Amino acid sequence: MIDIGLSKMALIGVVALVVIGPEKLPKVARTVGTLLGKAQRYVNDVKSEVNRSMELDELRKMKENVESAARDVEQSVNTTARDFEKDWNDVTSSINDSASGAQQTSASEYAWDSDAASGQSAVTPAYHHPRKNWRLKRGAVPQWYKARAGVRTRAQSGAARVARFRPKKPL
Repeated sequence: MIDIGLSKMALIGVVALVVIGPEKLPKVARTVGTLLGKAQRYVNDVKSEVNRSMELDELRKMKENVESAARDVEQSVNTTARDFEKDWNDVTSSINDSASGAQQTSASEYAWDSDAASGQSAVTPAYHHPRKNWRLKRGAVPQWYKARAGVRTRAQSGAARVARFRPKKPL
């Protein structure tokens, strides 16, 4: 970098004063100042662009690393799932084989059980609570108190609520 001290700046100023003259020196100084400012802004823009491109390269590398790690995890999960499925099929087939042999024996002993004789089992549906409604609050508060206090007991959309409480138009 250029090493300009106070003595060199004074020498440049004296030479400029002699060459340019005292009338034009302020205008030239302003012009030089604006040009130096533009040059500094240009250098800062170039530096920031270089930094941005370096950060983008780092982000791309990081993205590739994350994607490869995700692929590795996905492959390991897939292989584990395949192994589990294979083991599960082996176990269920061995259980089915042993159950079918035992079922044939029990079916011949108990002719009254039609499901066991046919090899079918009844499928029970999953339990579902009959009064479950997540929009309404259920509690130990009596209905008359809810009505008096204005607690909502029925779920209603916003548009329906607005229509319900909108003033009626006169005829």
